[in-house]
Amino acid sequence: MTPVTKVVVMARGLGSRMRREASADLSPEQASAAAVGAKAMMPLGGRPFLDHVLTRLADAGLVDACLVIGPEHTAVRDYYENLPMSRLRVTFAEQAEPRGTADAVAAAENFAGCDRFVVVNGDNLYPTESVRALIAAPGSATVGYSRDGLLAHSNIPAERIAAFGLLGVRGAALIDLVEKPTPDAVAALQTRAGDPAYPLITMNCWLLEPSIFDACRRIGPSARGELEIVDAVRALVADGVEFTVVPSDEGVLDLSARGDVAAVSAALAGHEVNL
Repeated sequence: MTPVTKVVVMARGLGSRMRREASADLSPEQASAAAVGAKAMMPLGGRPFLDHVLTRLADAGLVDACLVIGPEHTAVRDYYENLPMSRLRVTFAEQAEPRGTADAVAAAENFAGCDRFVVVNGDNLYPTESVRALIAAPGSATVGYSRDGLLAHSNIPAERIAAFGLLGVRGAALIDLVEKPTPDAVAALQTRAGDPAYPLITMNCWLLEPSIFDACRRIGPSARGELEIVDAVRALVADGVEFTVVPSDEGVLDLSARGDVAAVSAALAGHEVNL
């Protein structure tokens, strides 16, 4: 297999939860970033959160990063265009409107070309080992994070985890994606997998082939009115495309709201940025 070197970072979101007023101990610089929903550029230890995200991706062996941003995100573009880097090459793809994660991935089609590529959220910091395992997988794949691992090693509370999408797995193959799962849906997925440790949780950490772009064009809006990458993946699975599920008991840091800033900042204390 050709080594995977490319990653698409979805950094276009509106940051609605981050903009929402909430009691949080933020510095003036952090409060300014929160006011405009600039999660990627949230200063933590003197560096934007996205610097930490990109460092972990570089640690995993990825060298070409495409940041999907909006036309208004000139600060992101200016920052990375003027930042000296030795391990990463950073380019940009513009998503004209925030139409969802599938639309964000589609914006990076020229960047991906004919190569397989990783896709991650710009407001999540993923563990290096799970990304390394992902890019070693054949074909298309995704990381499935265990609930226990996320509870033990991330800043995400149990009630938020309970609302995350689930991966239906048989053996090592993805067979279903369930969003907003009910207890009955969880039980059904455990039965189908034949393992009480399942189902695993999707944190939007994907290894995709170029066939995803056609799937992104084929799907319609979800119930939320957005074009969702999970629906594009579901369409490929229905077509017979096999997705390997790479299990992980590690944690993922989540910077979605003002209340997350302190915990993420503490978790990254001493984390060295190396781009």
